[in-house]
Amino acid sequence: MNEEPKYILAIDQGTTSTRAIVFDHAGQIVATGQREHEQIFPRAGWVEHDPLEIWKNTRAVVGDALVEAEINRHQLAAVGITNQRETAVVWDRTTGKPVYNAIVWQDTRTQRICDELAGDEGADRYKERVGLPLATYFSGPKVAWILDNVEGAREKAEKGDLLFGNTDAWLVWNMTGGVKGGIHVTDVTNASRTMLMNIDTLDWNADIAADMGIPLSMLPEIRSSSEVYGVGRKKGLLIDTPIAGILGDQQAATFGQACFEVGQAKNTYGTGNFMLINTGEEAVRSENGLLTTVAYKIGDNKPVYALEGSVAVTGSLVQWVRDNLGLIDDAPQIEELATQVDDNGGCFIVPAFSGLFAPYWKSDARGAIVGMTRYITKNHIARAALESTAFQSREVLDAMNADSGVELTELKVDGGMVKNETLMQFQADLLGVPVVRPQVIETTALGAAYAAGIAVGYWDGEQDVIDNWAEDKRWEPSMDSETRERYMRVWKKAVERTFDWYDDDVEALFG
Repeated sequence: MNEEPKYILAIDQGTTSTRAIVFDHAGQIVATGQREHEQIFPRAGWVEHDPLEIWKNTRAVVGDALVEAEINRHQLAAVGITNQRETAVVWDRTTGKPVYNAIVWQDTRTQRICDELAGDEGADRYKERVGLPLATYFSGPKVAWILDNVEGAREKAEKGDLLFGNTDAWLVWNMTGGVKGGIHVTDVTNASRTMLMNIDTLDWNADIAADMGIPLSMLPEIRSSSEVYGVGRKKGLLIDTPIAGILGDQQAATFGQACFEVGQAKNTYGTGNFMLINTGEEAVRSENGLLTTVAYKIGDNKPVYALEGSVAVTGSLVQWVRDNLGLIDDAPQIEELATQVDDNGGCFIVPAFSGLFAPYWKSDARGAIVGMTRYITKNHIARAALESTAFQSREVLDAMNADSGVELTELKVDGGMVKNETLMQFQADLLGVPVVRPQVIETTALGAAYAAGIAVGYWDGEQDVIDNWAEDKRWEPSMDSETRERYMRVWKKAVERTFDWYDDDVEALFG
């Protein structure tokens, strides 16, 4: 007689690594496995991942987590998946092999495709239908690029042999059997990031797919975020285990943070920063550079929507300071340097490495360090790198307040960077509202676990998530409003220095 299932497994397929986390009924972490994958930069502005490496790492981290927890699949009630959104994988359904590397959400190579699609109507051509502006960020144009540039890909796609998905669909297809009966599905949250899904009716838009030259046969079936999609393949570690939850990473964090009421918001500090505010069963169109997105859909319930402010480069700026500049040996060291000085000394870093996302949406912006003088040391640069995350988040919060008409009274935060006390205090100071960190900061994986557990009856629903959520620490603002607004004026001046940098001359010289 098998033991009663006691745990939920979440797979968090992120931008820099893949993790598997075992959670118990109280939403506490029991065990973790994590492996980084290679960041591939073939040219300036291009960012790729190897989907086969990601699939291999996924299998490995599941094994690592089960070993650490000292359990096997029989003690798992279900598996939930959360993933980096907009990163596009195109693979051959007959061989199971990708036709090209995954093109990552940060990649800017599709600018020309976006410009051509925009035509005379501009970047908002599809916004009413899909909730998104035309930008290099989203998956649809990435698929178009692969079909246009990989030899033989278009012929295969038109024959019905190619499949597309964000990394959630790639993992589910492989986990449920791959070429031997793998299920090709995605959830509403991931579909809402492709530029191909009607935001109100939650189905694929044939006209936009045709504009991008993408055959509908490539697209996964759109399902809810919490239902049993299929079970683990016979040759894997998760044989017959229900795969029952899929949420794009930022929506998963919103779910894990229990932001179920209209007006509740969270900010995730990861590779980039992503702030979402729950707008309920209404899809609100932004007037201030935010995205309209699906927050989650539980089974047959109505979808719940959100407004999202996406910032491309935050945690990855710390990575850049470590790997490209060599100023620090590891990420936590940036706080040690930053605390050596009282302020940034007038030095501001605007990390527009992939253009600027919310609220500007300027794909031709590029990063800048401004205000440099002989006085500036590596300590000031470290502090400026940290502070840029807080400045960018403040701009998103301002846009949210304007769009929602509701002033946020506090901000729930999560992700790796929220361990950084200096950053969290500066964030509260710049926002002028308290910043609140939960006890479990791995809210992305937790949200996927909850979605899967709710689908199989392991948890009863949103109330269990609310009951499990617990505050760990709160930062109160201590900066006066005059200083706060002065900082924001200088920051905006720095941001304007990055506009319109990437042009024909830069492309001709550096690609």
